[in-house]
Amino acid sequence: MAKRALISVSNKEGVIEFARGLERLGYEIISTGGTFQVLQEAGVKVTKVAGVTGFPEILDGRVKTLHPAIHGGILARRTPDHLHQLEENNITPIDIVAVNLYPFRETVSRPGVTLEEAIENIDIGGPAMVRAAAKNHQNVIVVVKPANYASVLKELESKGDLAPEFRLRLAMEAFSHTAAYDAMISSYLAGLLNVQFPDVLSLAGEKVYELRYGENPHQKAAFYRQALAGTGLPNARQLNGKELSYNNIIDTEAAWALVREFDEPACVIIKHTNPCGTALGSSLAEAYERAFAADPVSAFGGIIALNRKVDVETAVKITGPFMEVVIAPDYDAEALEILRTKKNLRVLSLPLAGAADLQVKSVEGGFVVQEMDRHRLRTEDLTVVTARQPSGEELRELFFAWKVVKHVKSNAIVVAKDGMTLGVGAGQMNRVGAARLALEQAGEKAAGAVLASDAFFPFKDTVELAARYGITAIIQPGGSIRDEESIEECNRHGIAMVFTGIRHFKH
Repeated sequence: MAKRALISVSNKEGVIEFARGLERLGYEIISTGGTFQVLQEAGVKVTKVAGVTGFPEILDGRVKTLHPAIHGGILARRTPDHLHQLEENNITPIDIVAVNLYPFRETVSRPGVTLEEAIENIDIGGPAMVRAAAKNHQNVIVVVKPANYASVLKELESKGDLAPEFRLRLAMEAFSHTAAYDAMISSYLAGLLNVQFPDVLSLAGEKVYELRYGENPHQKAAFYRQALAGTGLPNARQLNGKELSYNNIIDTEAAWALVREFDEPACVIIKHTNPCGTALGSSLAEAYERAFAADPVSAFGGIIALNRKVDVETAVKITGPFMEVVIAPDYDAEALEILRTKKNLRVLSLPLAGAADLQVKSVEGGFVVQEMDRHRLRTEDLTVVTARQPSGEELRELFFAWKVVKHVKSNAIVVAKDGMTLGVGAGQMNRVGAARLALEQAGEKAAGAVLASDAFFPFKDTVELAARYGITAIIQPGGSIRDEESIEECNRHGIAMVFTGIRHFKH
C-alpha cells in the first residue's frame, strides 16, 4: 500500500526539501491552500485535500481538513478492524502529518491589529490534525518543527521507519505546540478583557537554550521565553561572551529592573540580586565610576546595567575589573569592540521600552502570580511627619534612595548621598540589623546622608542608630503602631522624616 503524507504548514521553511525527500521515498503528498501552491510550483507532485475529501474548501478556508477522509486516515490504528472500516468508507491511511499552525503570535504582535484579524488567525483544522496524529503516533509520524524534517527523512531513508522513542518525542512536541498555541490565544483574549488572574492560567514558553547548570552545578536548568511577551531579558541580543548562566540571568534581571527607574544617566551593579552600587552621573562613565566606587569589593564579578548607549569612555572603564555581564540599550561601534576584548564578558543589548505586566514565581507544585511593582513615587504622595521639613536637596536624595530600596531584598535599608549609594542592608531578619549593615558600610560618609527603608519601623531603634551615624533625612512607608516613637526620635535629633504610604517588600 502506498504511503501518504499530509503537509499543511504556515512556516514554510524547509518544506520543499522535506516534500521532495518524501516523494523520493514513494509517499503520496496531499496538501492545502498556500502549501499546495508552494509545493506545486517547486515541481512536487501534490494533491489538494479537496481531491481527497471530495468536498471543496468552504467558509473562506475555515473548513478544509475537518472531514472523515482526513481524520479517519489519521486516527486509524493499523488493526484489521480499523483498516477494514477505512476500506469500507474508501479512506486511505495517512502516515505522516507535517503541520504547523496559523501565525497567531505574529499577527497579534503587529501594531494596530484588530480582534477580527486575530480571530481569523486562530487555527482550527491544524490543531485538530496535529492532536489526532500525536494521539496515534504509534502509526502516524507527526512533525510540527521544520528543524525535525532532516532527521525524520534520514531515519526513513536509512531504516524505513522511526524508532518508537522518536515517534513519542515528536508526539510530545506536537502536544506542546498546540498547548502553547491555545495558551497564547487565551492570554491574548484575557488581555483584551483585562482579566489578570483567570481561573485557569496557561503559561506558554519556548526554550531559548539549556543552561550549563542551575543555581549550583548539581542542578539542571534551562532558559525560556514567554510565548507572547516579546519583551525582557529573553529578547536581549547577546553581542559578546559565553551564554548566560542561571545566576547571570537572575542577577541581570535585577540590575535591569533597577536601572530603568532612572531618567538621568545611571549605573547599577548587582551582586546576588542586590545592588551593591547604584549611582547617577553627569555622564554614563561618571555614573559607572561612582557605582563601582560605592562598594568596589562587592562589585568584583558583578552585573552592570546602564540606561544609556555605552560610549568609548564608559567601555574603557568597564573593561578594567573582572565583571560578568554588562547590559545597556545600545553600544557605540568602537565601545563594543573595546568590550569584546574581554572575551568572557557577556555583553547584552536590550531596549529600555517594554515591560511585563505580571510576575510569576514558582512554589513546589504550583506558582504565584502578581502584578509587577511599577509604582512610581510622586512628591504629592509624601507626608512630612517631623517638625523639620526635608530640604530640596534632601528630597532629591530621598527619591533616589527610595528607587533603590525598592529593588533590595527585604528587610531593606539604603543609605545614599549625592545620587550614590553608600551602604545597602539587604535581606535581614530584622530591620535594625539591615540598618546596621548599611550604616556600617557607609561609615563616616553617612554623616549628612539620607536613609530609605522598604517598610515601616516597628521600633524606634533604627532611627536611634541612624542618628548616631549623622543621617539627616529618612523615607519610609509609615503605618506602624509605634510610628509616633520613631517620629519623636527624629524630632529629638533634628532628622526630617517622610512617609510614602506604600511599602516595597521584595522576596
